[in-house]
Amino acid sequence: MDYRLKDTTSKDAFNYSYLIKRIYPYIKPVLGRALINLAIAIPLGLLDGVMALALKPYLDHVVNGSPNDTWSFMGFTVNPQAFLAAIIPFGIVAFAAFQGILKYLSNYFTDWTGNKISNALKVDLFKKLTGLDPQFYDVNSSGIVLTRFLTDPETASKTIIESLKSFIATIFGLVGLVGVLLYTSWKLAIIGVTVMAIAVTPVVFIRKRIKKVSNATMVVGGNMTTNFNETFAGNKIMTAYNLQEIQNNKFEKQINEQFHLAMSLSKRVGWMSPIMYTVCSIGIALVMAYGNHLILSGELSAGSFAAFVTSLLLLYKPTKTLGNTLTSLQNTFVAMSRTFELFDLVPQIKSPEKAFSMRPLENTIEFKHVYFEYEQNTPVLKDLNLTVNKNETIALVGNSGGGKSTVVNLLPRFYDVKSGSIEFDGIDIRNFDLKSLRDNIAFVFQDNFMFSGTIRENIMMGNKNATAEQLEKAIEMAHLDEFIDALENGLDTIVGERGATLSGGQRQRVAIARAILKDAPIVILDEATSALDNKSEAIVQRALDNLIKNKTVFVIAHRLSTIKNADRIAVINEGELAELGTHDQLMMIENGIYRNLYEMQFKSQETQEIQGI
Repeated sequence: MDYRLKDTTSKDAFNYSYLIKRIYPYIKPVLGRALINLAIAIPLGLLDGVMALALKPYLDHVVNGSPNDTWSFMGFTVNPQAFLAAIIPFGIVAFAAFQGILKYLSNYFTDWTGNKISNALKVDLFKKLTGLDPQFYDVNSSGIVLTRFLTDPETASKTIIESLKSFIATIFGLVGLVGVLLYTSWKLAIIGVTVMAIAVTPVVFIRKRIKKVSNATMVVGGNMTTNFNETFAGNKIMTAYNLQEIQNNKFEKQINEQFHLAMSLSKRVGWMSPIMYTVCSIGIALVMAYGNHLILSGELSAGSFAAFVTSLLLLYKPTKTLGNTLTSLQNTFVAMSRTFELFDLVPQIKSPEKAFSMRPLENTIEFKHVYFEYEQNTPVLKDLNLTVNKNETIALVGNSGGGKSTVVNLLPRFYDVKSGSIEFDGIDIRNFDLKSLRDNIAFVFQDNFMFSGTIRENIMMGNKNATAEQLEKAIEMAHLDEFIDALENGLDTIVGERGATLSGGQRQRVAIARAILKDAPIVILDEATSALDNKSEAIVQRALDNLIKNKTVFVIAHRLSTIKNADRIAVINEGELAELGTHDQLMMIENGIYRNLYEMQFKSQETQEIQGI
């Protein structure tokens, strides 16, 4: 499966029944209020014709009526001119108040249901996001991910009820107004409705253009968000290398691209409004010309004609703006289509149907004829064979890009091997329940990620059920106690986004405390001390020594002291296991890879360590 989010086709953007069916489970919990909202839209639409209908009796009986006219009802006789002159103003106020209450209720229910649907969609999409493989994050920028997982669901869900409500209100408004037209003059109604149908016809031609521009706009919007994120996260690099102008030019280019896309859509959709205005105006002109004939011939009263023209104007108003309305509605369906494409993403790495629950390692971890590649036909590991014993510490060394990090990333199944297998006690790790597999492995990286929150929260991520005594012991073993005691708020100190308020060594020790608290039998140290100065490294190394006691350890390191303390050293070169043995054994290999690495990289470190530098 291709994880690239830019490559969307929105193939179901015009399959409205399918999209409604997909979003229905999110509408179902709020269906009661949604139906009330849609029911309110019916009288709201029908009431559009009331004002127009009121003009007929007002003009016929109040303006053009006679004081001698009478109405008889159930034995009562009233003068229609006086009665309607008194009642119609109050009726208008009552009608406006009633319509206002309905509109308030409709808007409230629209916002309530829209936000509920949107929130439910976002929660499920976030669960989908957290369940995807690391490869997904490798091939997608942060901006595209944010746009697809936040903006699209917002557009798709919040506007669906609004769109349905508007559609129902418009339909019933049209029904009511057409009813008034037929009631006042069926002959004029034929002219008016025919012209309206002609005016609406061009709308069917805009759908594909909307889809194309909407997808392109999504990509540009994602790139802009990525630019923001990179400017924020990489602000020191940007400042150090004076990259402000480059970032500014990149953003300006994206803004201009977004502008051209908006104008492209405007050009292709905007022409409909003037055409509709013109066609509707022709309809009104035809109605007025023929209406004058009907009035002069006595077939139509002035009140009926006024009511008809008012209804026709109200009927044409939504017709003339239908292009913009349908553009918005189609955008909703395009966003909805893109949203459900996200739900259709299937993690490639998951637990098998009949998974084993992994137990603590008893004997060995074996890499058997392992081949792996990130990009097709670009091998990273080639026929790797390696056996690691329980409680053994094995150091992985080699030139940059040789495959060391890939080896350890395969253990918790961040990625799966292309061929071959990795076995824990003879069982292929692909047969384990994924959660139980990862519960048995602890990681300490070179640049450990700190989540926004407190030091306590970041450490407790290792074991959320840990006791206060276990937490205190982990802090002590990670040599964090002195640092934490010096803080005003101690463990409840906020670390800032990405741990910005902590030094590199402090972040490392927090990560080590987290790993100690997890107490997993397998530990992976991925260049855990390479970015530290000697003083920080010494403290962190003592913490690491506490972490790896009685554990099976894979360590990627650039520091000689870490490598020499390993039980064995595996030299990974061009994706292959080139050499394997202790430091002394590998140093005896004439022209060996490890020996050359030692001469080039490690010897100066050894001299510095001897001199205490």
